[in-house]
Amino acid sequence: MRHRQGDRFTVVGNHLSQHPDLSATAIGVAVYIQSLPDGASVTAKALTSRFREGETTIRRALNELEAAGYLERQVVRLDNGRLATRTLFYDKPGCGQLQAPEAPQRQQPTRPTPVTGGEGDIRPRPATGPMESPPPPPVALKEPPDPPPAADTTCGVLGPRQPASAAPRPAACVTPATPAWSPAMGVLAGLRAVDPRLLLSERDMEHLAAAVEEWLDRGVPPAQITRAVTESLPRDHIRWPARFLAHRLTTLLPPPLPAGPQPYDLAPLETCDGCERAFRTRTAGEMCADCRRPGPSGEAP
Repeated sequence: MRHRQGDRFTVVGNHLSQHPDLSATAIGVAVYIQSLPDGASVTAKALTSRFREGETTIRRALNELEAAGYLERQVVRLDNGRLATRTLFYDKPGCGQLQAPEAPQRQQPTRPTPVTGGEGDIRPRPATGPMESPPPPPVALKEPPDPPPAADTTCGVLGPRQPASAAPRPAACVTPATPAWSPAMGVLAGLRAVDPRLLLSERDMEHLAAAVEEWLDRGVPPAQITRAVTESLPRDHIRWPARFLAHRLTTLLPPPLPAGPQPYDLAPLETCDGCERAFRTRTAGEMCADCRRPGPSGEAP
């Protein structure tokens, strides 16, 4: 059953959707990248935060697209001396030649769209019809007076780059915030040291942290949790480590510890005033039982 899309759709060629050599993951990642606006981040970490596939699978899909000609990665030096990776995605391999825009009243084959990611790059997009007015000029970002020094970062930005004279100063890459560290997150992060196949993304760790915390609340130490979920691992490849660990954390969850007996409340030790022996009593200055026992005449000794 087919439905004609009127808005919010992406045109994908059959050369991509029916590519004989690309995997299903690579085709899906390519379609998702085509639906993104110019300037969106397409690094492996950014794509991993969007999909449930691991970072290794995403990187393998990007390498397939690069080998097929849909993806191109360039290492460039920014104005502040840092190195960055600029990623270009082609709707069809070999379509990277930009054409000069014609008059607004004539049909234009391609129309450059300004990049919104701060890199000054543009990517050609097919025009849907005659333009009513010429496209607005790109808005130049205001250059900060004195930018602070920063370490080298890697940015994935869609679109081919403009000449250096026309490119605005690139904005710094935004690093995703590190989740709050907890004992449960520490257990999950340490699983890859036991087996590299149990490598988890930050999003997977956040989803599994509640299950690990339930183990900790039931008195199971972190070392015993690691041993329980990593014992007798399969020999073949673990395709979905997050699902595999979620299953084991659920099915192997031990019962809570039974409530132990209450400790016996002993009375404090006191010294008998009659015989100087130590005995337990809750009354200060009281004598022991032998000293309180009456003598033959009926009087206490």
